Amino acid sequence: MSETEDSHSLPVVDAHQHFWDLQENYYPWLCDRAAIPFRYGDYSAIRRTYLPADYRNDSGAFNIVGTVHIEAEHDPSDPLKETRWLEGLAESEKLPSACVAQAWLDRPDVEEILAAQARSRLIRGIRHKPRSAATPGDARRGEPGSMDCPLWRQGFALLHKYDLSFDLQTPWWHLEAAADLGRDFPQTQIIINHTALPADRSEAGLAAWRKALEQVAELPNIAMKISGLGRPGLPWSVEANGPIIRDAIAIMGVTRCMFASNYPVDSLVGSFQEIYSGFFSAVSDFSPAAQRALFHDNAVRLYRL
Repeated sequence: MSETEDSHSLPVVDAHQHFWDLQENYYPWLCDRAAIPFRYGDYSAIRRTYLPADYRNDSGAFNIVGTVHIEAEHDPSDPLKETRWLEGLAESEKLPSACVAQAWLDRPDVEEILAAQARSRLIRGIRHKPRSAATPGDARRGEPGSMDCPLWRQGFALLHKYDLSFDLQTPWWHLEAAADLGRDFPQTQIIINHTALPADRSEAGLAAWRKALEQVAELPNIAMKISGLGRPGLPWSVEANGPIIRDAIAIMGVTRCMFASNYPVDSLVGSFQEIYSGFFSAVSDFSPAAQRALFHDNAVRLYRL
């Protein structure tokens, strides 16, 4: 595929992006004076309002026909406020096309929040990051707030009732628990965020990441977004990320992977042009049908666009 001709004309659904207005809404990690520990290091550059006009400016070289907005860790005391704001944005700006909303699965009001989120025409799923360990060596099964937690699972069990999918952001060393979750709740679509965070690029680290992916690949209701591949202090490059992209697709399958920008967060590690051109380059030898699935069709199907 010629990048100059086809990558800029192929329809793209960006399966993971964020908008925020820091004057209108409260996002603790973006608005509070104290920064949080962040996997890309200093994130001060994105502590500013980011709206559809900014996104269109960043993505302008590509044929973006839709986007999926993922909850941006809005004020947890009012998870519905972000949804209402996004409904207004979609009405006036025609973006986003769909949303994955916030709901805390282990809170006593979880069913009330899920029911309210599900009433929105934009909402397709929920994201609530389960408790995770900082390193593989620290990972333990059965921790409170984890995917094994009975209270957390009680909330997760309600997703099918409200026809909601689940976006799972967790490092690869918790994918054994994710596989059990997918096995125990086969009617709920699970979508792993950010390629399961393969930050350790050593030979041993990537071997362990691949082995973890193989566990979730056995479950037909688990899919993956290829995104979030940046590393702090290093430029985004297809040389570094291409092998990981191809391994993820080989393990999960073409019909269960989709590309996403994670913008504006990943603007910390690469321009939109660099990231999406890298995606196209990594799969340049795939068939046109496979490329369309990865850039468009799978997101349309999985997020019911």
